[in-house]
Amino acid sequence: MTAIIGYEHDELEHLVAAARQGDRGAMDELCTRFRGMVMSIAIARLGDWHEADDLCQDAFIQAFRKLDQLQTNAAFVGWLQTIVARMAINRGTRRGRTTNVEQEFLENTIEDKRAAFDNAVREEEAATVMNKLQAMRELDRDTLVAFYIDGQSLIEMSNRFAAPIGTIKRRLHTARKRLAQECKILI
Repeated sequence: MTAIIGYEHDELEHLVAAARQGDRGAMDELCTRFRGMVMSIAIARLGDWHEADDLCQDAFIQAFRKLDQLQTNAAFVGWLQTIVARMAINRGTRRGRTTNVEQEFLENTIEDKRAAFDNAVREEEAATVMNKLQAMRELDRDTLVAFYIDGQSLIEMSNRFAAPIGTIKRRLHTARKRLAQECKILI
C-alpha cells in the first residue's frame, strides 16, 4: 500500500468511492483530512485567512458537486488542489488586491481634507518654482540646483564652480532673489 499525505491509498480510494455514492460521513471525513491542505493553498493565493476559510468551504462544496467528473478515485488529492487553486485565482481576480489594515492605524494616518488641499497647493507651487527655475540663466539655475536640490555645501560648490566661497554666497543670494522675484514670493 502507498501512503498519500499520511493516509493509506486504499483508504482514500474507499472514502472517495463512498462520497461518490452520496455518503455524508465519507464527505465529512474527506473534509476533515484535507481541510488543512485546502486552507494552505487558499491562504497562499489570497493572503487573507477569512477569505481563505470561505473559499475552503466553497471548494469542498464544488468538489462534491463535481465528483462525477473525477476520472479515478486515486487522483482526488491533485484534483482537489486544482479546484482550490482555480477558485482562488478567480476570487483574487474578481476582488483585486486588498490589504488588511488595523482601524487604529487608519485613523492615525488619514489626512483631513484641509491637509490634502494644502498638499495640492504645495505641489502646484513647487511645479511653478521648477518652471521658473528652468527659465533662469544657467549660472543662477546651476547655483540654486547645486545648493537646494543636490545638497552641496558651499565648499563643494566652491570646488565645482572654481570660485571662492564668498562668490558662491553672493551668487546664491542673487539667484534666490531673482527666483523669488520671478515667482513673486518673499524670501
